[in-house]
Amino acid sequence: MNIGDAAAKAGLPAKTIRYYEDIGLVKPRRDANGYRAFVQTDIHKLTFLARARALGFSIEDCRDLLALWEDNSRASSDVRQIAQEHLARIETKIADLEDMRDTLKTLVRDCAGDDRPDCPILNRLGDPA
Repeated sequence: MNIGDAAAKAGLPAKTIRYYEDIGLVKPRRDANGYRAFVQTDIHKLTFLARARALGFSIEDCRDLLALWEDNSRASSDVRQIAQEHLARIETKIADLEDMRDTLKTLVRDCAGDDRPDCPILNRLGDPA
């Protein structure tokens, strides 16, 4: 199947598929005319990558997960390690976002939002570190 059909089946833009090919995540065969010819195995890989990326895994994590997925002698502990490290990064980001939210809530609460020029939000943003 061509890249348009592969994109529709995998739920990815053709541009993303070309990128994945450029960085070696997928390697569709080429027809005699040079066009990409995707087979079901390629669609499986693309769908796998789409799901992994939707969960926020990095390209390198995806590369590692894909290699493990294709390795029938893999140890699930290797997969789990990648997922645990990613989960830890997500939890750190969530904590950082919660801190930002709390700070911003306080600033919004403390700002009168009236016609006066005094504004705690601008004051805080302008404070030297």
